[in-house]
Amino acid sequence: MKILVAEYAVGAGIDEYMLEGRAMLGTLIRSFAACGHEVLYPSAGTIIDSGKAVETGRFEETLASLSKKCDAGLVIAPDELLGDLTEIIEENTTNLGCPSDSVRLCADKLESTRKLATENIPVPRTIGKGEYDDDFVIKPRFGCASEGIHRSKKGILKDGFIATEFIDGEHLSASIITGKTQLLLTVNRQLINIGDKISYEGGMVPYLSDREEEIADIAKKTTKILGCRGYAGVDIVLADKPYVVDINPRPTTSLIGITRVMKAQIADLILKSAFGELPQNVEVDGFFTFNKNELIGL
Repeated sequence: MKILVAEYAVGAGIDEYMLEGRAMLGTLIRSFAACGHEVLYPSAGTIIDSGKAVETGRFEETLASLSKKCDAGLVIAPDELLGDLTEIIEENTTNLGCPSDSVRLCADKLESTRKLATENIPVPRTIGKGEYDDDFVIKPRFGCASEGIHRSKKGILKDGFIATEFIDGEHLSASIITGKTQLLLTVNRQLINIGDKISYEGGMVPYLSDREEEIADIAKKTTKILGCRGYAGVDIVLADKPYVVDINPRPTTSLIGITRVMKAQIADLILKSAFGELPQNVEVDGFFTFNKNELIGL
């Protein structure tokens, strides 16, 4: 098959997210190539050691042009842009990622949290406007980066921000692939720096927990409720319950570690989620820890 893998930072030349974007893109391209597929990817100058780079003019136009030439496509981008970019893929070829309507719901942290709450998924108490007076995490309503996220005890929300109750617990993520069935890849530990500002620094894959079944159950229910397909990551704070704090409807940085400890090819699993049958489980051997600022060469 001819596969399009498009990553926004590499394709549009966005230096701020280049390290993570390049590492995720390279991981996926090498896996699809290892499975025997021809891989094309848009690039504003970055070259991966596998696949074929296609020089980008305007990212959206290149995405539209390439997707018409490929049998399937997968796009990775900031969540606030991902819905429209996914729609381009859907119009032209088989989308290997989450549907555009699911992406838009997941990107709206207020609406997705409300929907999960109505389905009895544990989520932090969340305020969408007005005053807050307690221990809260303030973050943009839309967007996937950790910039702008901070902890605050009292204040008035600015437009475009929400307040979610701060929950003291272990910061984890669950990587799930959804097709006809659902497959847990790994539970991961997130390395989070918590001070006045809160930032994501990296991760450890996998993270062994005697509550893995409980975590996996909540993560699978979450992705199903929100209509996710293919690969998605569910961020969880594990306290008295596994509280869902964010949903990433796309490949996440944890993928970099997963592919180094999982014996199956991630590309094969993504394709099976769209075209075939997923296995009941995957074999994982070893551990991999990474810092997001040290991803050069990965």
